[in-house]
Amino acid sequence: MDGILSTMAAGIAFAVTGLLGLVIIPFLTKLKYGQTILDIGPNWHKSKQGTPTMGGIMFIIGIVLSVIVTYVVAYIQKDNRLAMEFLSGFDQQKKYTIRIVAGLLMAIAFGAVGFVDDYIKVVKKRNLGLTARQKTLLQLLIAAAFLLTLALTGDTTTHIPFVKTAIDVSKGWGLIYWPVALMFIYGFVNSVNLTDGIDGLCGSVTLIVSIFFMMISGALAMSGMNVLCSAVAGGCGGFLVWNLKPARVFMGDTGSLFLGGIAVAMAFASGYPILLMLAGLLYFVEALSVMIQVAYYKKTKKRLFKMAPIHHHFEMSGWSENKIVVAFSFVTFIGCAIAFLLFMLGR
Repeated sequence: MDGILSTMAAGIAFAVTGLLGLVIIPFLTKLKYGQTILDIGPNWHKSKQGTPTMGGIMFIIGIVLSVIVTYVVAYIQKDNRLAMEFLSGFDQQKKYTIRIVAGLLMAIAFGAVGFVDDYIKVVKKRNLGLTARQKTLLQLLIAAAFLLTLALTGDTTTHIPFVKTAIDVSKGWGLIYWPVALMFIYGFVNSVNLTDGIDGLCGSVTLIVSIFFMMISGALAMSGMNVLCSAVAGGCGGFLVWNLKPARVFMGDTGSLFLGGIAVAMAFASGYPILLMLAGLLYFVEALSVMIQVAYYKKTKKRLFKMAPIHHHFEMSGWSENKIVVAFSFVTFIGCAIAFLLFMLGR
C-alpha cells in the first residue's frame, strides 16, 4: 500500500503540474508576465525575452495538492505505514510528520518570497526585484522559524554517515549545529536559485535530488518523507514538459526558491541533512563559481570564468543548453550515488 501511495503522489503531482501549464502559461502570457533578459547575460538569451515567468506556481500547486490528497487517502485507508506515522502517538513518529509539514511550509514561504520578487520585476518593472537586504532578512527569518519549530517540538538530533548514534544538538558543542544549519539553509536555497539560468536545468537537477531522497526514505522506512519526495519528483517532471528547451515558461524565483526550500526540507526530513552537500553538489558548484568570480575580479580586475554562474561559462564556451543540462544532471547523479553509498555503508 505504501508503494502505491508514493506512486500516486508522483502521478498526481506530475499530472496537475503538467495540466496546469495549459491554463497558467496562456494566463501569464495574457498578463504579459514575461521574463526580462538582463544585458549581463549571454546575448543569445535575448530571444527568450517575454517568455512567461513565475511558472513555479504550477509545480508548487501540484506538489502541495499531491501531498494533501495522498495523506487524505492514507488516513481513509489507515492500513498503511503513512497513516501510522501521521496518527501515531509515539514521539519519534510525530517528529517525522512535523519535519515534513514544517519543511513543506518553509518551502512555500520561500516560494512566496520569490513570488514577491518576481511580481516586482515583471509587474512593477523593477528589474532587480527585492533588494538583497530584503531577501536576506526574509530568508533568514523563514529558515530560523523552521529550525525553531524543530527545536521546540523536541527534534534535537541529527545524523552523520558512519556515526552509529544520533548526535545531540540540544546541549554543549551540539548547539553549534543551529547557527550552522541556519546559514546552510540560507546558502543552499540561494544556490538552487542560481542554478535556474537555462532551460530545464534546475528542474532536471532537482528531479534527480528528489529521487535520491526517495531512495533514502525507502531505506529508512519513512513513508511520509517518501510521499513528499515522490511528489517533488512528479512536480519537477510535470514542469519539465513545459520547461525543457525551448522553454515555454520559466519557473522564476517563485519556483527556484521553492525548490531550494523543498530540497532542504527533504534533507532535514531524512535526519541526514549533511547528505545534501553531496547530493546537491551541483548547486554548490554554481554558487561557488559566483563567489570565486567576484573575489578573483576584485583582486585582479580580470574574470576567471567567461561568465558566472558556471553554466553560463560553458554556454560562452560553445556548449548547447541541452548539453549543459545533461552534463550537470550527470554530475548530480554521481554526487547522489556517492552520497547513497556513504549512507548505506554508514548504516
